[in-house]
Amino acid sequence: MASPRILLLGGHGKVSLLMTPKLLSRSWNVTSVIRNPDQKADILEAGKNGPGKIDVLVESLEDVKSDAQAKAILEKTKAEWVIWSAGAGGKGGPSRTNAIDRDACIHFIRASLSSSTITKFLIISALSSRRDRAAWWDDESWAMARKFNEEIAPTYYKAKLAADETLTVLGEQKKGFGYIILRPGGLTDDKEVGKISFGRTKARGMVTRGDVAEVAGKLLEKEGVRGWFDLLGGEEETDAAVKRVLSEGVNSMEGEDLEAMKKDVTPL
Repeated sequence: MASPRILLLGGHGKVSLLMTPKLLSRSWNVTSVIRNPDQKADILEAGKNGPGKIDVLVESLEDVKSDAQAKAILEKTKAEWVIWSAGAGGKGGPSRTNAIDRDACIHFIRASLSSSTITKFLIISALSSRRDRAAWWDDESWAMARKFNEEIAPTYYKAKLAADETLTVLGEQKKGFGYIILRPGGLTDDKEVGKISFGRTKARGMVTRGDVAEVAGKLLEKEGVRGWFDLLGGEEETDAAVKRVLSEGVNSMEGEDLEAMKKDVTPL
């Protein structure tokens, strides 16, 4: 595989800082986007061992208000793959969550899908981001997911769902485009375990940020990966779990209504 140029949006997030050395270890080249220039040293430290090359771009994703602005950043960095690992993190209220988690993310999705050079887009999303009950969830799981989505974090839920569905609908329409929606449960800073529950998981649970970063890299390194992938800590070795889910064609989007999604997504 030739060394792809990856645009990592939200480069100073905890998952991103763990993901950066994993991407570079594969000889992939990464441009990490951060808002605060004071964070540059942390990015360079995370990428110091290569062998891929690390660059830092200082841009405020909150200020990206159009597909054209997103496209300009993609073109500046000559990106071939895009990873969205950014978010408001609950800071700044609903307006900021919508501006980053929904609007800016969708602008980058649309700009990427309209590009002739970008072939993969991976979002770090959330396990509860779905309209409908997963067929493998029991009543308690569905009730927990609905409580989170409707009562605990409704703005975040709607923002993530809008972005996920935009990537799904537009990604499905572009032949050969690798759209990957990685959907972890609750995140912890514990040491990476290397054992996960992947694909059709229960609705509630935790997973380390290191394991999320590892799975993201493994999904990106495979060709032809498309779909939704739920992720929790578990008992299956990470490499075996990823290989099994991909070989069996497991897609956590199962049960969602693609036609309903299309009604809420503006075509390119």
